[in-house]
Amino acid sequence: MEAESLVSLLPELENYLRRFDDCMARSEQRASLRAYVRGQLSDLPRKSIEPMALACGLPPRNLQQFLSLHGWNDAQVRDRVQQIIAREHDDADSVLILDETYHAKKGDKTPGVQRQWCGTKGTTDNCTVTVRLAYVAGGACGLRTLLDSELFLPKETWSEDRIRCRKAGIPDGVVHRTKWAIALEMIDRARSNGVRPGWMTFDAGYGMVTEFLLGLNQRGVQYVGEVPGHLTGWTKPPPLLHKELFTHKHFGHPRKFPRPKTLPGNMHRPKRVDSLASYSPTFTKQPWQRFHVKNDQGGAVVWEAREAEFYLRKGDKYIAVPSIAHRLIAVRNVLTGETKLFVSNAPPSVPLATLLRVAFTRWAVERCFQDAKGELGMGHFEVRNYKSLMRHMILTAVSFLFLARALNKRRGEKPAPDDLPAAPGHERACQGTLGGLVGAA
Repeated sequence: MEAESLVSLLPELENYLRRFDDCMARSEQRASLRAYVRGQLSDLPRKSIEPMALACGLPPRNLQQFLSLHGWNDAQVRDRVQQIIAREHDDADSVLILDETYHAKKGDKTPGVQRQWCGTKGTTDNCTVTVRLAYVAGGACGLRTLLDSELFLPKETWSEDRIRCRKAGIPDGVVHRTKWAIALEMIDRARSNGVRPGWMTFDAGYGMVTEFLLGLNQRGVQYVGEVPGHLTGWTKPPPLLHKELFTHKHFGHPRKFPRPKTLPGNMHRPKRVDSLASYSPTFTKQPWQRFHVKNDQGGAVVWEAREAEFYLRKGDKYIAVPSIAHRLIAVRNVLTGETKLFVSNAPPSVPLATLLRVAFTRWAVERCFQDAKGELGMGHFEVRNYKSLMRHMILTAVSFLFLARALNKRRGEKPAPDDLPAAPGHERACQGTLGGLVGAA
């Protein structure tokens, strides 16, 4: 953000940061909070601790100790961010977006770092991974902000090496969890703070996990998520046996019920969703419906879609039973031929256009990451301590929410121009990069 713009926002920023004062017992901690957030909002080219502290006239050690040693309640700060969003940005059509960020790092001291897939570089590299929730309200031109984050702790190189974890300050209670399990925990936390999004969306990395989809069902979270072609299920539920039909001996463990009825040729076995979308009469006998999704530099982007009732395969390897009814949506780009598959637990009364609006809202999380890294220095952390890393992520969410709110206030509430998400080009006209437009305000 340009210096002149930040100066004009200082009274507003001070009122905002006062809402976090009760999370910090000492005045020095509250002063450090203000220095850290102002540093992230500044126009410094690099926003690690040393340049931010020097810009505020503080010894770098002050902010280092603020992150690593001071006894302020970081969990309460994170909860306060979510409570502000819940109370002041509640929206029946809001979308919760699940994704992950990658931070390339040198060395082996940063908590969670190892050679793993780094989406930022598009290759395997030395990096840390954080699972993220973003929140979008008010349509394509509305508020979008970061809601929560958690570090993904690799199993073999970190979680099972407790000596290494203790050196990095990782508590013994923090162990390896799958990314989808982390996501469910964050969703539970957000809901406990009053966040009630109308929808949720995610990519196929999470959509491939049936347990995750069923976990959302159990929580009553309405979603439209991309799924990979190898996910299996049925367009019609198979017949089930709920008890033995004949009395006879079975060797080994007793059989479990309910279980699919065995039929000649395995005609009721679950099938891959890409096969269903391509060959099932349920799909092939219905026409494609066209939807204008967005505009880009090449003009209108149009996708065709069709859908069918779908039942997820659940259960263990040997006993596959159907879930409750879902909706399987197949889409293809009219111009490029690109295809995608989505699964939703929304009831049949929800229009297909609404489901596509939610599904194609996922671009917003990428803009959140771009803004957080480019404008706030989210990836500029240089810490070797778990507490410092997590506090940096929480403070970044504090800074991001202020910037998003300030921009929204100056721009005014503008509804999305279409039922479906606006194009990246139109979205830039509405919102642009956070710092750029606030600087111009």
